[in-house]
Amino acid sequence: MASEVNTKFLQDKRLDRIASDILRPVGVDRSFLIWMSSLSMLLFVCLYAYYIQLDKGLIVTGMRDYVSWGMYISNFVFFVATSLVGMLISSVLGMMGYKWVKPIGRIAEIIAVAFSAVAGIVIVSDMGRPERLAYVFMFGRIQSPILWDVTVVVTYMTLSILLYIFTMIPDMAISRGRIGHTPVWLQKTYEFLSFNFQHKPEQYKILLKAVRILLIMIVPTAFAIHTVTSWLFAVTTRPGWDSTIFGPYFLTGAFVAGSAAVIILMFVVRNSYKLSRYITVELFDKMGKLLFLVSIVYFYFNLNEYLVPAYKMKTFEARHIIELFVGEHAFMFWSVQLLGLIIPMILLLFKSMRKPVPMFIIAIVVLIASWFKRLLIVVPTMEAPFLPKQNVPDAWMLYHPTIVESAITVGTITMAVMIISVLMKLFPVIPIWEIAEEESAHPDQHPVE
Repeated sequence: MASEVNTKFLQDKRLDRIASDILRPVGVDRSFLIWMSSLSMLLFVCLYAYYIQLDKGLIVTGMRDYVSWGMYISNFVFFVATSLVGMLISSVLGMMGYKWVKPIGRIAEIIAVAFSAVAGIVIVSDMGRPERLAYVFMFGRIQSPILWDVTVVVTYMTLSILLYIFTMIPDMAISRGRIGHTPVWLQKTYEFLSFNFQHKPEQYKILLKAVRILLIMIVPTAFAIHTVTSWLFAVTTRPGWDSTIFGPYFLTGAFVAGSAAVIILMFVVRNSYKLSRYITVELFDKMGKLLFLVSIVYFYFNLNEYLVPAYKMKTFEARHIIELFVGEHAFMFWSVQLLGLIIPMILLLFKSMRKPVPMFIIAIVVLIASWFKRLLIVVPTMEAPFLPKQNVPDAWMLYHPTIVESAITVGTITMAVMIISVLMKLFPVIPIWEIAEEESAHPDQHPVE
C-alpha cells in the first residue's frame, strides 16, 4: 500500500464509472434472499444435529478412546489454514508493492474474516462440555499449546476484521449518496461505517498508517496461528506427528488452500456480479502462477514429511507410512497428492489452464483435496497407537464419521459461506478508492470509456 494517497481521483470522472460498476450488485435482491434462505434451512438441519450431540454427548460421533480427534479437528485445521490467505495477499504481496493484488485484496480479507471466525466455532463443536470454554481463559496454563492456539485465533480474527473495516472506510464515504437502490438500513450502515470520512489528505495519512500497522501485525500473528496449530500435533511423540517441520509444512499447505479459495471467489465475483473489467483474465493468470509457486513449496515439504520416515522405516513410523501408502487410507492419500497437488502443478504450467474456467475447476479440486489432507493428518495417526488395541469393540478400531458428525461439519462450512455471502453482497467486494486511484495515476493504461 502506498505511503500516501493522491486524492485527484476524487475529481476524475473515472470514479463515477468505477463506483457505479462495483456498487451495482450491492444490496438485497430476490436471488440473494433465495440463496440465504436455502443456506439457512441447511444450517437449521445442521444445528439440530448439534442439538442431538449436545443432548447425548460425543457418543453420537465416530470418535472413541483411540480416535479422540476426527472430522472436527481436521475441519478446524482447514479453516485456520485457509484464513491465512488474507495475510498472504494483503500483507505480504501488498506491502511488497504488487499492484495487481488490489482488486482481490478485499476478497482475501473476506475469506480471512469468515474462516477465522468459524474456526473458533469448530473448536466448540469438538467439546463435550462447551459451557466450559471460558475455563481455557480463566484457568489456562501457559504450558498448554491449546491456550496459545485459542489466543492467536482470536487475535488473528480481530486483526482481520479491523483490516477489513479500515480499508473499506473510504469506500463507505464514496458510496454515500450513490446507493439509492439499497434498503435504508444499509445506507445508514454505510453512513456509520464511513466514520465521517471526508477524503482529506490528513485523514488518508492516519488511515494508511493504521492499515500499515495492521498489515505488519497480522504477518507474525498469521504465522503464529498455524504454527501453534501444528504444535498441537508436533509436541507429541505419535508417528506421523513427531516432526520438526510441521510449522512450515502447515503454513505452505495453508497458502495452497487459501489461494484456491481466492480463485473460487474471484470466479464467482467476476461472473455473478459482472465485474470482468476488474477481475481480469490476466489476474487469473497471476493467481495461477501464485498457486503454482506455493504448491511447489508445499510439494517440497511433502517430500520431506514422507520420504525421510519412509527411508528409515522405524517400527511405528513404518506402520503409519504403510497405512498411508498401501493400507486403509491409501486411496484417499494418493487422490489428495495427485488431484490436489501434483496434477494441478502440471496443469498450471500451461497458460491455457490459467484461464478463468480451468482455474475455477482446478481451485475447487485443490480446496476439496486440502480438506481431506487435514483429515489424513489427524485420523491415521490416531488409529495407530503405540500400545495394541485389546478388548475393545471392532467399531473402535477404525474411525468412521457418523451422520450427526458430518452434518455438524457441513454446518460450519455453511456458516462460512453465509458470512462470505453477506459481506460480498452488502458491501463493495472490490476496493473502489484503490482502483480509482490506480486508474487516475495511470490514465494511459485505463482510458475513460
